[in-house]
Amino acid sequence: MSTIARHQSDSRLSRVVTYNGIAYLAGLTADNRAAPMKAQTEEILKKIDGLLKLAGTDKSRLLSAMVYVTDMRLKAQMDEAWAAWVDPKNTPARACVETRLGTPDTLVEIMVVAAQP
Repeated sequence: MSTIARHQSDSRLSRVVTYNGIAYLAGLTADNRAAPMKAQTEEILKKIDGLLKLAGTDKSRLLSAMVYVTDMRLKAQMDEAWAAWVDPKNTPARACVETRLGTPDTLVEIMVVAAQP
């Protein structure tokens, strides 16, 4: 039986949960919420890189991504940052949904799932 491992946990959530060769990352937002959507996305993607490394994997092993944006009219900014970051030979299944996020200045939130080697 595989062990469930939880990393960077508090009373609300774990930033990373691994089980049976899969790493599940919590939804991540930018710390600099005064930044435009592209910059917020770039900050989030750096956080994802760090958490994937903690889980022993990387963006080339992404399986899926859920992207939440507050305004679909700004989606091109998020897509620009995403395209510069994602491994073009190993793109994940991805959805982008417009929604209201936790604070008015949070413009994007991203959640990913990746395979571990």
